[in-house]
Amino acid sequence: MKVRRALLSVYDKTGITELAKTLTDLGWELLSSSGTAEHLRKAGLLVTEVADVTGYPHILGGRVKTLHPKIFGGILARRENGGDLKDVEEHDLPLIDMIVCNLYPFEQAAKKHLPLDDLLENIDIGGVSLLRAAAKNYRQVVVLMEPEDYPTVAEELRAEGDVTLPTREHLAIQAFAGTASYDGMIVSGLKETTGYASPALPAKIPLILQKQQTLRYGENPHQEAALYLPALADLPWEQLSGKPLSYNNILDADCAMRGCALLQNCCGALVIKHTTPCGMACGKTPLEAYERAYACDPVSAYGGVVGISRKVDMETVLALADRFTDVLVAPEYDEETVALLAEKKPALRVLQWKGGRVLTDQITGTWSGLLVQADSLPLVPELEKGEWVGAPRPDLWDDLLLAWKAAAISKSNAIALVKNGESIGIGRGCCSRLHAVDFAVRQAGQKAKGAVLGSDAFFPFTDGVELAADAGVAAIIQPGGSVRDKDVRAAVERRGISMFITGWRTFRH
Repeated sequence: MKVRRALLSVYDKTGITELAKTLTDLGWELLSSSGTAEHLRKAGLLVTEVADVTGYPHILGGRVKTLHPKIFGGILARRENGGDLKDVEEHDLPLIDMIVCNLYPFEQAAKKHLPLDDLLENIDIGGVSLLRAAAKNYRQVVVLMEPEDYPTVAEELRAEGDVTLPTREHLAIQAFAGTASYDGMIVSGLKETTGYASPALPAKIPLILQKQQTLRYGENPHQEAALYLPALADLPWEQLSGKPLSYNNILDADCAMRGCALLQNCCGALVIKHTTPCGMACGKTPLEAYERAYACDPVSAYGGVVGISRKVDMETVLALADRFTDVLVAPEYDEETVALLAEKKPALRVLQWKGGRVLTDQITGTWSGLLVQADSLPLVPELEKGEWVGAPRPDLWDDLLLAWKAAAISKSNAIALVKNGESIGIGRGCCSRLHAVDFAVRQAGQKAKGAVLGSDAFFPFTDGVELAADAGVAAIIQPGGSVRDKDVRAAVERRGISMFITGWRTFRH
């Protein structure tokens, strides 16, 4: 009768005893490395150590155990290949029919920020090689990496006497995905520990993603969705209360975090709907900032996401409790405020933003492939480093800066009108810049008189400037760069308004 062998070499011992007992009951022979062998012997199981098969002791303090032709020959031998079987007989290679292996905990070591030498010792070599060899020969060798797969394999062996081909294929692909993920973690861990600075947009990006949570659905119910994190990354926020986040919530919260980052110079707030602001303001208190941001477009604010750049106090919470808001993002909360929100608004998702982000690059999936660009907030304009057209208006600088920020995180084409520290009209996501100006000034109404205007890109024609001047706008901040800049400048001077040229645009698609 043919003897079937399984080699068990695991760091994580979860479920290994139960699997080994099943294999033994079914007549399998167990091979194992020393640590796993000791664990199984304590459970009363008969195990042959790898060193007894190879005739070679573990060396280099355990760095080399399974890396031997007798082991890898037994895994990689093709049972239908005459040449392979001849080598098996000639070299007395024990055929191995199953590999059960998981790896040294590099991820945990990297997250503990261990010294480099300790980190290197947590890089598994033999285990990865065992998994890859078994996965390559999966039609003859079952490969198990995850303890949660043990029961499936055990059940198939008991019911069918063997492991089905679809299960073998699944396990092989999972093993290759596991070793690829492991290598990605090593890349990330070594970069951080050694201080290695990657070149901008390198030739290869080892993007290994791990599922953080499954979402109810994507942008629409017909789309499946989940949130993934890169190797070794942590979420930049902590959810303190509320329902689980949706796909759309996470997109809107991204805009809220960007807005909070740009509003660090003031006690600021913004309201986001469909990934773009519908209001943005500064105030003396979080409540004042929030109320002013909300007032820009109360209709659109319904069911939106709110970002606040300062600690959220009880007054702000009481105001939020009277309105329908999906997500609240802020850097800090009082315990009492979170408790009150959980009581009065149990569905409201309350996020404490830690001030960071997951990636330094922005990666966008398209039907053409993945687009990658540096994900850096635009440089905030400085009064001394731009160019004035018309009379300089440093007295309006704070409003101009807020208008620039609101436009910078709005979907292009974007125009923001600001007056006295609060947005009064935001035209965003428009195919025409003229339409964006028109929307913003109509939304502002009479408030547009004496307001300032921020644009995320240049004015291609003079019509947008003329429309703003007709509404009473006093000053404009925009990047310039149009082939018709000369005409735009002339229109600004003719209409007696002021314009600050920053020199760089802030498109957002």
